[in-house]
Amino acid sequence: MTDPTFKPETIALHGGWRADPVTGSVAVPIYQTTSYQFRDTEHAENLFALKEFGNIYTRIMNPTNDVLEKRVAALEGGVAALALASGQAASALSVQNLARAGDNIVSSTDIYGGTWNLFANTFRDQGIEVRFVDPADPENFRRATDERTRAYYAETLPNPKLIAFPIAEVAAIGRPLGIPLIVDNTAAPILTRPFDHGAAVVVYSSTKYLGGHGTSIGGLVVDGGNFDWAAHKERQPTLNTPDPSYHGAVWTEAVKPLGPIAYIIKARVTLLRDLGAALSPFNAFLTLQGIETLPLRIARHSENANAVAAFLAKRPEVTRVIHPSQQKGLAKQRADKYLKGGYSGLVGFELAAGREAGRRFIDGLKLHYHVANIGDARSLAIHPATTTHSQLAASEQAAAGVTEGYVRLSVGIEHIDDIIADLEQALAAAGTR
Repeated sequence: MTDPTFKPETIALHGGWRADPVTGSVAVPIYQTTSYQFRDTEHAENLFALKEFGNIYTRIMNPTNDVLEKRVAALEGGVAALALASGQAASALSVQNLARAGDNIVSSTDIYGGTWNLFANTFRDQGIEVRFVDPADPENFRRATDERTRAYYAETLPNPKLIAFPIAEVAAIGRPLGIPLIVDNTAAPILTRPFDHGAAVVVYSSTKYLGGHGTSIGGLVVDGGNFDWAAHKERQPTLNTPDPSYHGAVWTEAVKPLGPIAYIIKARVTLLRDLGAALSPFNAFLTLQGIETLPLRIARHSENANAVAAFLAKRPEVTRVIHPSQQKGLAKQRADKYLKGGYSGLVGFELAAGREAGRRFIDGLKLHYHVANIGDARSLAIHPATTTHSQLAASEQAAAGVTEGYVRLSVGIEHIDDIIADLEQALAAAGTR
């Protein structure tokens, strides 16, 4: 049950589901099955030929996953979604769905370190070039574009820089050229809907704020249904030329009777089918539980993060606070334009005494968890210079212009007094020199 007039708080509880038609179950059941009985040979033929929708095999679709896909698509204002085994799988498939060997995409430099490595190294080995540009000037995307550019890629609120991406400006550059903007919205669900600003595809690591409880790895790709893939056939050959991996289907034509879902259908029945990055039904169920409280949690995360940023800005141990509330000029304007109702729960800061202070700070925390994740209901902290991902952290730090004293917080939903008290005693342990 998804009424397009519903507000996010209502969609988070009701999107894509009312009750089980057989049992009346209000909670979404976990369909822990691999296969589905076809009614007859005609039914099976129609499913495989995409003449009708239905379940074939859980590697490709599953009823529990289907509710998750419908709910997130409704939250984003999109037409359909694809649930995947991780956020990394979602990032990879969102690009591989459009780019082949010899093609390129243009990506913001301000992205998660794991995605940077995927783009700079793994995609390069697969023959897909990724051209990184500074998003401070949206025209950098146009300058890096050529006839083999298939997509632009960015993050709404990239970590560790935490400067909101100019979604509308870059989307407007790409659309006349037939180039869609793919936006990773992991850090800002509810706070922004990239489709409202011209993005064509949205990506999530549902491991973070969507699930919200640190229990389940997952990812999603959402199709906005707002991009005319057939208008620039030479620009988008994967959707406009016969696909030998699926009976020679030309996707913009094959699924036209089903709606503007060529992009997401191709991702499901070719890439998910062949690469197998399927989300387990149990993880889909747990993510749905998290989404039910997402609007409440993201508001509390944002409120607490604002308070933490203000607290850190007054501390003598801290030389710099990295948070939209502390930004000025164009960065602050973009934050206020794209992030409505809060700035998410991420806060970065730099310690005056550098690397060893970062180590002392982390070791001094009692409430915060020292983990690599973000978006948990609990407060989390990490000092990238001393983690096992130090190589990736170094590239992130260089891109953001931060030092080895940089610490990242994912501010949770505990009482703000308890969060600040823990930070205060850990800062005292870190010292100023």
